[in-house]
Amino acid sequence: MGVAWRRRGGSHAACAHMTGGLMDRLPAEAGAAAASAAVEAEVDADAEEEAGLPAADLPLPQVSEQRDPEPTQMQGPQGDPLLLSCSLQELLARDTVQVELIPEKKGLFLKHVEYEVSSQRFRSSVYRRYNDFVVFQEVMLQKFPYRMVPALPPKRMLGADRKFIEARRRALRRFINLVARHPRFSEDVSLRLFLSFSGPDVQNQLRESAQCVGDEFMNCKLAMQAKDFLPADIQTQFAVSRELIRNIYNSFYKLRDRAERIASRAIDNAADLLIFGKELSALGSDTTPLPSWAPLSSSTWESLKQALKGLSVEFALLADRAVQQGKQEENNVVEKLNLFLDLLQSYKDLCERHEKGVLHRHQRALHKYSLMKRQMMRAAVQSCEPEAVEQLETRIVEMSKVWNDLRSKLPCFFAGQNSNAVPPRSLQDGVSPH
Repeated sequence: MGVAWRRRGGSHAACAHMTGGLMDRLPAEAGAAAASAAVEAEVDADAEEEAGLPAADLPLPQVSEQRDPEPTQMQGPQGDPLLLSCSLQELLARDTVQVELIPEKKGLFLKHVEYEVSSQRFRSSVYRRYNDFVVFQEVMLQKFPYRMVPALPPKRMLGADRKFIEARRRALRRFINLVARHPRFSEDVSLRLFLSFSGPDVQNQLRESAQCVGDEFMNCKLAMQAKDFLPADIQTQFAVSRELIRNIYNSFYKLRDRAERIASRAIDNAADLLIFGKELSALGSDTTPLPSWAPLSSSTWESLKQALKGLSVEFALLADRAVQQGKQEENNVVEKLNLFLDLLQSYKDLCERHEKGVLHRHQRALHKYSLMKRQMMRAAVQSCEPEAVEQLETRIVEMSKVWNDLRSKLPCFFAGQNSNAVPPRSLQDGVSPH
């Protein structure tokens, strides 16, 4: 079934007006089926994705060609750079990566777990540690900060039991398969390096491959035109989609927990059935002779023991079926629900990265604005101080001139009143105008 995914994008210049860049959109069919919706949500990408893909991935039909629209695909205008048609089968066929646990633990003092990672696409088999996955995820986040990069399982330093190690192995397998089947991630050189490089230090190789590269907006042709492809109510749509994802995540989280309980009860039921059958088999194999006063004859007792042995075989078959049912529920139901939850969590992480990035940029902008304002006020004060001093000196000199003119006229006013009266001194007599 062909499915078309619409991609909306943005550039660094549009971060303050939209989602901080290009953001993967979850399809509307997310709640229909966990497995199908999981892959649909994963392949939702951004406006720059088509700009970085080869021309063969974006076929543009010629004018002379006549093609009937397929009923199973959403059709868009020809030549639209934001439209990419892709089917679920094509995505699943990109690669299948297996992550198997190596039983032997390496390390002199601190033992660590190592995994064998096998890729069908690259026909490779390499050994990776958990820290290698961590570095690989950091590189992908550095290159694709506004895409749905899956999250890694938590790391437990001490006390990692067998159950925790198996759960983390499954989570690592989901992580690498989501990345390997992503339309944009699958063509990145870091993925090829992680799945095929067999050297001793893959972490340094991954870091060197990401040096001086920057994120995908650096080489995107549509980055400067990203705002032209955005709807006017992008913030409203972003808030609505985030609330929808949160509700879907909470519901599927509860479904996953119930499915895990059902699978666990099936496995526990298998163990109980097996023990029940073993006890019946032990009764049927008892060789203790009957006492002479027993009301049953030896032949009747032997027939009863044969019946108990037959029941033990039936209970063993029931236990085997219960184990298979529990494994099927765990692999086909719980694992697919976990895959879908990983996708929803990656979308939530993307929203948080967007908000933190935009908020950080806004805070930096406000900080720069406050610094610029302070500098402007300081410069204005510094520029005004020399002018004020100069004006004050000019006024003092003018007042001194006026006082000197009045000094010659003042003695006639004081002569009639007191012959010893001395007129006031001028400002220049012992008083500096400065």
